[in-house]
Amino acid sequence: MLYSFEQDMKKGRKHQQGARVNGNGNAQQHGEHESWKKLKLVQIHQALNCDPVDIETLRRAAVSEGGLLTDEIRRKVWPKLLSVNVYNLPAKPTKDIRENHKDFNQVLLDVRRSMKRFPRGMRVDERQVLQEQLIDIILVVLQKNPALHYYQGYHDIVVTFLLVVGERMAIAMVETLSNHHLRDFMDPTMDSTKHILNYLMPILEQVDPQLHEFMLRAEVGTIFALSWLITWYGHVLSEFRHVLRLYDFFLASHPLMAIYFAAVIVLHREKEVKQTECDMAMVHQLLSKIPQDLPYEELITQAHCLFTRYPPSLLAKRAALQSRNSPYPSTSAAVIPRSVSFHQRCSHPSVRILPPALQSSLGPYPSTSATVMPRSVSFHQRYSHSSPGVNDIADKRP
Repeated sequence: MLYSFEQDMKKGRKHQQGARVNGNGNAQQHGEHESWKKLKLVQIHQALNCDPVDIETLRRAAVSEGGLLTDEIRRKVWPKLLSVNVYNLPAKPTKDIRENHKDFNQVLLDVRRSMKRFPRGMRVDERQVLQEQLIDIILVVLQKNPALHYYQGYHDIVVTFLLVVGERMAIAMVETLSNHHLRDFMDPTMDSTKHILNYLMPILEQVDPQLHEFMLRAEVGTIFALSWLITWYGHVLSEFRHVLRLYDFFLASHPLMAIYFAAVIVLHREKEVKQTECDMAMVHQLLSKIPQDLPYEELITQAHCLFTRYPPSLLAKRAALQSRNSPYPSTSAAVIPRSVSFHQRCSHPSVRILPPALQSSLGPYPSTSATVMPRSVSFHQRYSHSSPGVNDIADKRP
């Protein structure tokens, strides 16, 4: 499905190439890009104007080269990808949402530390208003969904939606996302999150056995990718446009796509990794710092292909086996004090012996069909044993 959409784009590009005569090469290239962009915008608008909306085309547009192109388009398409009713949005939060909320102090601390997530050059008073809205969005979602537990890094995801779609739409989208793609990160412990991280090494094993073996010998584990996963890379990428491009991709994809993207980042850096001393601290330090000049479009295409070739259902047994072979005891994340910062807990490169609570993993999930699992079972548990494609995600709501 991805490729049929891109073929239309390529036809537009070839047509533009055929129309060339002479002139400046840069001008020709610019004209070609603009023609391709206009063609994609036309197809997105046509999909939005269909009755019912053509969700499949919107998903393909979000995944294919360039993603959704503009924030204006994102404001229209993102809610559709999550099946959010834009005509029935939540009311603006009232200030009493903060009274006696158990997570208020932690959310306040995290939001105050989030200044780098706001656009450079934004006026201080504008940023402060947005930070207050960010606090309220998080608290509203948590209050309406008592089974969801706040984690440090959640605000990095919420702020992205706030900046693109505004406060009321962000509440609706974040609530839906928190009960679907992010559901496992919001358990009382990190056990489900650790299980998702366990898919990283089996993906590497399938694609590059030598790299997989090197990382096993280095005993680096997968903790370097934790902040990538639970913030959808918002915490670690400095360019907001790259964060938006990934959100286009993830919103249109399976909930586990973020771990496939982690795998292609490691594979992209394969030479660097193998040239590093085979030592846990050295390899962790290298991998925990994401280069800011990654070829994002290339990596998105590779992640999409890897998911198709090695779906979660194929890797589930290997991920469970990695859990069993873990030398670390399975310990609740609650042993890590709340006062310890997100950066200290997740990505400090100088820590040689990382917290067992973050390195240990669960055993395999029971082999149970998603259709008979109760609402209390997490989204990942319900869908990890099947491999729904991009086309199935938004419709599978508990």
